[in-house]
Amino acid sequence: MAYVDGVVAAVPTANKDAFRAHAEKAAAVFKEHGALAVVECWGDDVPQGKVNSMHSAVMRKDDETVIFSWITWPSKAVRDAGMKKIMADPRMRSDTNPMPFDGKRMIFGGFEIIVTA
Repeated sequence: MAYVDGVVAAVPTANKDAFRAHAEKAAAVFKEHGALAVVECWGDDVPQGKVNSMHSAVMRKDDETVIFSWITWPSKAVRDAGMKKIMADPRMRSDTNPMPFDGKRMIFGGFEIIVTA
């Protein structure tokens, strides 16, 4: 069964090009280590909620944009093995591919696909 990792984060709006470059480098590493696809999305129509929203979930500041990303894998086992390799890959070190945003406010998780239409 396919598996998905999802990510929501706040990126300084001025870092859009740096985020794209970071994401393109990271996507190549993810795909090399088993990911089927990597999708990176820049917030365009992300409403503020009255109680909660993606903005509040990542503590977005006025000069930041919410990003939404997902990575698809053939299975959780492939994802688990791939993530170990990705975390050890020197191309993912902060000195070679620094995150152009505050990773402490990034929300992520793994999800089992239960409906595909």
